[in-house]
Amino acid sequence: MTEPVTLRARVQAPVKEVRHALTDPAAMRIWLAEHAEVELPGRYAFWGRHTPEGDAPRQRLLHADDRTVRFTWTLGGVEATTEFAVEEDGDDATIVSVSQSDYDHQEAIANTSIRGVLQTYWCLALANLAEHLEGRELTPKIDFSAPDMRAEVVVDAAPDAVFDSLVDSEKATRWFGYPIAIEPRVGGRFAMGGFDNPNPAVIVDLEPGRRLSVDWGPVGVGTWKLEGSGGRTRLTLVQSGFEGELPPYGAWGGILAGLSELRRFHEIPDWRPIWVG
Repeated sequence: MTEPVTLRARVQAPVKEVRHALTDPAAMRIWLAEHAEVELPGRYAFWGRHTPEGDAPRQRLLHADDRTVRFTWTLGGVEATTEFAVEEDGDDATIVSVSQSDYDHQEAIANTSIRGVLQTYWCLALANLAEHLEGRELTPKIDFSAPDMRAEVVVDAAPDAVFDSLVDSEKATRWFGYPIAIEPRVGGRFAMGGFDNPNPAVIVDLEPGRRLSVDWGPVGVGTWKLEGSGGRTRLTLVQSGFEGELPPYGAWGGILAGLSELRRFHEIPDWRPIWVG
């Protein structure tokens, strides 16, 4: 069953700057896609290896004004509708939302259709939009052209602090924005939604301050490697051993979007999540 999904994020930039980033092809090629072409009011297109089914542009512009951009996007043979909207949040911040029709949560769980990636794809895109507008380093994007899933970032915090935020249930829940219950030991549960989850992931490798590997079942094993230098942490993520013909791009997008918030959690004074209800 399909249903619309809406995400809302707070960006520390005025509405005018956010709207420009949403419609300027040069900016879009930084935070969103490998290729972008925009000629309002007639064309709004993006494609490339960081876009699902990105071998060609598949969008058709429906409407654009100072507050919204609405377009159709055909994925998996289904024409869905996507809309960006912006609104002021005080003098120097903006709430930017993306609404996506025809999202099927079961397709996302089962990884049976490329449309199942849409929620986490847009989570990562909005996170990178915020990073771009706030002058921060972007989080690596999903590469839909390859099955390899590997990302590397530098976090401005010591390895012990970063590792603690990966294995402490309360801290992980805060930065990921979803309840996570963790037993920080080999064989321990890593339970999205809490320990009531009947099918938790399992920690298969743990070296404090250096390494964490979690077996997520059909979507493979996720490994976080930490290396420290000068009070900073080089964090490398690898997702491997997944099952099925379609790589788990949706799960990988969720991990990358979470990684963006993990960096903000450690690096921004008086941090608060970018996501708003």
